[in-house]
Amino acid sequence: MLKLGRLDLGAPFFQASLSGYSDYAMRKLAKTYGAPLTFSGVMLDKSVLHPAVLDVPGFKPREDEHPVGAQLLGKDPEKMAKAARMLIEVGYDLIDLNFACPAPKVLNRQRGGYLLKEPARIMEIYHRVRESVDCPVLMKLRFGYDDSQASRDNFWQIAEQACNAGVDALIVHPRNVLQRFTGSADWGVLAELKRRFPGKTIVGSGDLFDAQTIAERIKTTGVDGVVIARGAVGNPWIFRDLAAVCEGKPLPPPPDLNEQGQVVLKHFELVAELYEPKKAVNYFRKFILAYCKLHPQRRKAQKSLFAAKDRNQFFEAVKQWYGVS
Repeated sequence: MLKLGRLDLGAPFFQASLSGYSDYAMRKLAKTYGAPLTFSGVMLDKSVLHPAVLDVPGFKPREDEHPVGAQLLGKDPEKMAKAARMLIEVGYDLIDLNFACPAPKVLNRQRGGYLLKEPARIMEIYHRVRESVDCPVLMKLRFGYDDSQASRDNFWQIAEQACNAGVDALIVHPRNVLQRFTGSADWGVLAELKRRFPGKTIVGSGDLFDAQTIAERIKTTGVDGVVIARGAVGNPWIFRDLAAVCEGKPLPPPPDLNEQGQVVLKHFELVAELYEPKKAVNYFRKFILAYCKLHPQRRKAQKSLFAAKDRNQFFEAVKQWYGVS
């Protein structure tokens, strides 16, 4: 089973930090369906350090969701250390340092995946954060900034130095930064990483959308576990399915329409607790896209749910298309 420092998850998987998605509502559903650990959305160091941050709804984790992690984004070692300490003080259980984000606005500010060009800065950030907190510290990487040999060499240098420095886990998405999500993730990189550092906790990420494929990748690469990102959006059942497969049990039947509808409504109700009514409806549309992938009349259901302007209209559309009473 997967261990992250002193934290024993009891299962070889957890839910990723997803900017704009993994708020309390998504985390709560993931927990309900078997995720042993979830992460908040990506947090920028300077935002964490803003004087008004403690008044921001959803900044602090809730008592019913531990363990819960915080993923931190930034480029200044001192600010990153202070922000990490703040996040632990308000209740997060572990810190993940994001050196992988491929978003153009992040790269343009020399954060996230851009820092894979600067191994020394990454390690300085890690050491300062490690000194500032008493909790597991993880590091999220991609396989270099681009497809050049120099970029790959930087990746292996960072991996080696981080492992030697005692990082609690390396989380690696085996695409380079400029690939973003195009092409296929190269899981051979994960196998090689585990071969080179057999005593370190290696967690794989990338193209994880169904339980049987995920379990096979864990087995064939030898990684200690996986983190589920896009595959968990609109699909909390992936954690239930993966738990069963990893325990050698039969794959549970897919959720019928009624169960899908019940979960859609539950997720929306949780979102409605976080945002004012109009924003909640608009915010939830990105989840509708994912949930409707399971519906046999996907496009019609999606169009109807998208047309809802308020909570009542949304509930009526769900009842119509999912048969929820």
